[in-house]
Amino acid sequence: MILVFILGGLFISVHLYNLSAMGNPVVVGCALSSLRLDSTDIVKINEQPEKYIMKTETGYSPFIKLMNRRGWALQEQTNKQLVFTSADGDLTARVSINGKYRLILLPKDAPTRVEPRFQEITLTAAGDILMHNTQIYSGLQTDGSYRYDSFFVPVKKLLEEGDYCSTNFEAAMAGPESGYTGYPLFNSPDAMADTLKEGGFDLVITANNHCLDRGYAGGVRTLDILHRAGLDTTGTYSNLSDSKKYLVKNINGVKVAYLAYTYSTNGIPVPKDRSYFVNMLDTKRIVKDIKAVRPYSDFIVLVMHWGVEYNPQATDEQKEMARQFFKAGADIILGSHPHVIEPMEVIKVNGTDKFVIYSMGNFIGHQRGLERNSGVVLKFKLAKDMAQGKTLLKEVSYTPTFSHSYRENGRLQFRVVPVEETIQKIQAGQDPYLDQSYIPVLKAVLKNTQNQLGPNDLILNSD
Repeated sequence: MILVFILGGLFISVHLYNLSAMGNPVVVGCALSSLRLDSTDIVKINEQPEKYIMKTETGYSPFIKLMNRRGWALQEQTNKQLVFTSADGDLTARVSINGKYRLILLPKDAPTRVEPRFQEITLTAAGDILMHNTQIYSGLQTDGSYRYDSFFVPVKKLLEEGDYCSTNFEAAMAGPESGYTGYPLFNSPDAMADTLKEGGFDLVITANNHCLDRGYAGGVRTLDILHRAGLDTTGTYSNLSDSKKYLVKNINGVKVAYLAYTYSTNGIPVPKDRSYFVNMLDTKRIVKDIKAVRPYSDFIVLVMHWGVEYNPQATDEQKEMARQFFKAGADIILGSHPHVIEPMEVIKVNGTDKFVIYSMGNFIGHQRGLERNSGVVLKFKLAKDMAQGKTLLKEVSYTPTFSHSYRENGRLQFRVVPVEETIQKIQAGQDPYLDQSYIPVLKAVLKNTQNQLGPNDLILNSD
């Protein structure tokens, strides 16, 4: 079956691209198949001189990150070349485009990197992103279009600390003809898709209780808009074929699977002939999925839309499910839906530390109360033993955030701010919207977050 798949991919590639111009046709054909299946963002197709292939739509980011790990910093970028610099001098990579793919060629004498025994990657994650009426209106422009440039600027650098970053988006993007509304039936302008991408997110979880707010057609259109913006999605699906595929990302040699499920669709029925549309929270099905994707992944992240709204503690049922999913093979569980931060916990299974945060809280929204405007950016450091093929979670840290609404030019605006950094900026007189009077509010948010989550910078699976 694998041979047929590869040969099929080669057959298609031969008719669409001049493989011999790219390199070894067999190697290039396999690389194109891997890229089309989204199992990786960049593939090496030649050792000396080094040559890489990647999708044009991904931009240069995967290659730049690869060079950064080698100690090279980007100095100049054009359509035909990338110039990097390091303590050893400058290096120029040549670029060419062949249809939907970009080829990058390093010079023959480019320093090569000895693969470390341990490959480390970083994942980042944020909680619920809501779009209330006030948020929708905040982005309305004079020409009738929408822009949400302010939303994630203060936290973008935190999100981009990860090689891959995820969030949960609780709104449809069903188009203007459906009407833009907030709670209880959310429909957001398409501009939010670009805002998410530009803000630093890579993956948008769509399995939540608002995924059918504009019906099946609205849910499918939402996926289309997110994909057009270059974002990955999981948890809801446009067709039966997509629903049978697992999202497994090859991140610098570490294959990370993301699985997402929701407890409800708010009573809106999934069409009987479209039962594949959304992953519902069914423990037997989740255990089955974990075991099915385990052979194809090094690490499994579950995103669970579960729990009780505004409850600061997880239920006994959630705690039991977490242990069941970890025993089945999951490594991290990220909780959403309660709209407040709930505790995190390290659970040891067969001698290995696993991590669950029962709710990450709201990342951005416009609900009342400090707890409902509090969230975190979580950062996970993973290490894969390349010799043994085993991947472990080594570090977990979090940055408390606050969804801050403010007035500018007579209109309410929104942004997510890192709490501790913002306190420091206020004290230095450097925040453009907040003065000393707001420090007690941010300190209350910080204290509540720390009380809920406990120690930061957890060291796990240490020898």
